Amino acid sequence: MERLKRGGGFNRIELISGAAHDGRVDEIIGLARGAGVPVKFCDRKALDRAAEGARHQGCIGYATDFEYCDIDGVLSVAEARGEKPFIVIADGIEDPHNLGSILRSCECGGAHGVVIGKNRGVPVNDTVVKVAEGAAEYVKVARVTNINDAVRELKARGVWVYALDVGGEDIYKSDLTGAVALVVGAEGKGVSRLTKELCDGVLSLPMRGKINSLNASVAAALGIYRKLCCDGYGKQ
Repeated sequence: MERLKRGGGFNRIELISGAAHDGRVDEIIGLARGAGVPVKFCDRKALDRAAEGARHQGCIGYATDFEYCDIDGVLSVAEARGEKPFIVIADGIEDPHNLGSILRSCECGGAHGVVIGKNRGVPVNDTVVKVAEGAAEYVKVARVTNINDAVRELKARGVWVYALDVGGEDIYKSDLTGAVALVVGAEGKGVSRLTKELCDGVLSLPMRGKINSLNASVAAALGIYRKLCCDGYGKQ
């Protein structure tokens, strides 16, 4: 629905034929036709085969490739909003569920974009898009050749880059106002050593339990909302 609202993004959409359509399906048909996306009606068996066992609710969309941008594309979002850049860098995130959740938190928390690597970590695939629940249509994603080069570029352009990892300053005692990028490390491995060394600092979430780390997407969400607090959201 969110992709269609933005004007297309599908090669075609297939729906169950002969079934009574509710208002939501009618809206999908209207949006698809308005965007010039072909709509094809099929029997349930054909849709079941196409879905390969996944739940399809009588509607399948064949999406076009996800459109990445570069660092300039992310920074242009901040400029258009009249805001200081706020970016999340995914350093080797391999679980598509984590990346999808990060995109959703970024969209809800007002981040201007996400940076991922081409060679390390998951791309924005179908699982990422599904988990993001529409956020992938609104959050810019820059896919770069080298994460460390991206960190260097952002620093050169006035962005303070912080690694979210163990052994750093308490994030709740830090000042994250201004142009900021937060680096979230891979599941189990954390932020890579060289990337951490390139960062302006390391920020840590306080731990009071018996284990010493959070899920990557949860850590990212907490970092995003700490940034919001530093920018004054929620204050009278």
